[in-house]
Amino acid sequence: MTINVNKAINFSGHGAGVFALAQAGEPHLFYSGSSDKVIALWNLESGSNEKFNAQMPSYIYAITYIKEKNYLIGGTFAGTIHVIDLSKKEEVKILQQHTGAIFDIKYLPKQNMFVSASADGSISFTSLDDLVCKKIVKLCEEKVRNITLNKENTEAIFSCGDGTMRVFDLNTLSEINKIDAHKLSANIAVYHPNGNYIISGGRDAMMRIWDVKNNLILVAEIAAHNWALYDIVFSPDGKLFATASRDKSLKIWDSESFELLRVINKEKDESHRSSVNKLLWSNYNNLLISASDDRSIIAWSVEKEINITT
Repeated sequence: MTINVNKAINFSGHGAGVFALAQAGEPHLFYSGSSDKVIALWNLESGSNEKFNAQMPSYIYAITYIKEKNYLIGGTFAGTIHVIDLSKKEEVKILQQHTGAIFDIKYLPKQNMFVSASADGSISFTSLDDLVCKKIVKLCEEKVRNITLNKENTEAIFSCGDGTMRVFDLNTLSEINKIDAHKLSANIAVYHPNGNYIISGGRDAMMRIWDVKNNLILVAEIAAHNWALYDIVFSPDGKLFATASRDKSLKIWDSESFELLRVINKEKDESHRSSVNKLLWSNYNNLLISASDDRSIIAWSVEKEINITT
């Protein structure tokens, strides 16, 4: 497979590094969070900033939007979680159940909860019925960097700074497996759309492929980047995935063969000048969105080449 990649939109406006991206309520809209303490809303259709921003008391490392509640939830460096009711246009709750930075927040629709992961090594489960924390679990002495959910929303994997991936049953909110995934911090893990694999990335710059159907046995490892991997996202059709790294590059891979298809970097593509921290692959025109320490957000057009023979 061959692909064409082009810079479609360059968004600027944040005053510091951008660490969080999240889909908004409409396909052409998305949120970003930055260490300038602002959550901003961007429009892929117009290529501009919307008339919205939420000022937080600390750096923003995690955001998620819950459409069913019309809630925007932001997690900060100070360990606070802020729940904004967009219908009421007001902050309805501030939660302080962590002592370290919030690195990730995910919505659990079947449980009507959200789960947060913190630099204090713990995770917490908060009910959306009353916005009260129902359970806190200490996983390790290092940071918990990422949360990924399977398609059925029955399992979650937590990527931990001690190099492990912890698998949780979301019906019981209890740990059912622990994998020594990376020599250094495990930073990111995602379920493959086909349900057969988990792909993880770590501070060791390695990408590893795990067999879901066979007790998460390691089936492949790839030296994916020069420095730490920070994010992995799949394209809307599941045929491609992208990785982001502290080495300032993005890479696009074939989901079936795990073949590297394209490197996106500053030298060839006028890409980011600093660490690429977060990715979002939008359903809107198949745009891949990347956020960086360099304060910029870039939307990339990714198209498969069609080979015509005569």
